[in-house]
Amino acid sequence: AAEAARGRSGRLASVDKANVLASSRLWRRVVTEVVAKEFPDVQLEHVLVDAMAMHLIRRPSAYDVVLSGNLFGDILTDEASMLAGSMGLLPSASLGNALNSYGHPRGLYEPIHGSAPDIAGQGIANPLAAILSAAMLLRHSLGLEDEAQVVERAVESVLADGLRTRDIAWGARRIVGTAEMGNAVVQRIMQ
Repeated sequence: AAEAARGRSGRLASVDKANVLASSRLWRRVVTEVVAKEFPDVQLEHVLVDAMAMHLIRRPSAYDVVLSGNLFGDILTDEASMLAGSMGLLPSASLGNALNSYGHPRGLYEPIHGSAPDIAGQGIANPLAAILSAAMLLRHSLGLEDEAQVVERAVESVLADGLRTRDIAWGARRIVGTAEMGNAVVQRIMQ
């Protein structure tokens, strides 16, 4: 997260519940030490999770890179997905410290909504978060920035053309299913 902050705005917000949980006090201490030692150019802010939940709604643009453990991160990303309009639009990455054979962090990439078992097999899931998760993999674990941007631009192009899955269908010119949306993105990538 600090590496990402360094490459973006230089600001990192670390989320915890240090006023109540001993584990969060340890989290805060370790994050502070690591950022101070390894990323002295990154501006670190500690934010309590309940305050962050409010801030994400009131002033989301105040935060660029947010660091959190899984418990708080799952809750905050679901909340933040509504700023974009749907969980079907947001990718996620859990990056480790170990480097892969390309010299980049190993990671787990997935849509924030997980597998969406409640709509499995119906052809209505929004594939864009999964596609954007693949773009994150290209960028962060494979170092393929140009290729990641091609994927992201393809998604932007499909949305600009008015294609929408049911979860983001407000004002849509054309509502499509999972396969059609995915195929439309692939066609843009191939252009």
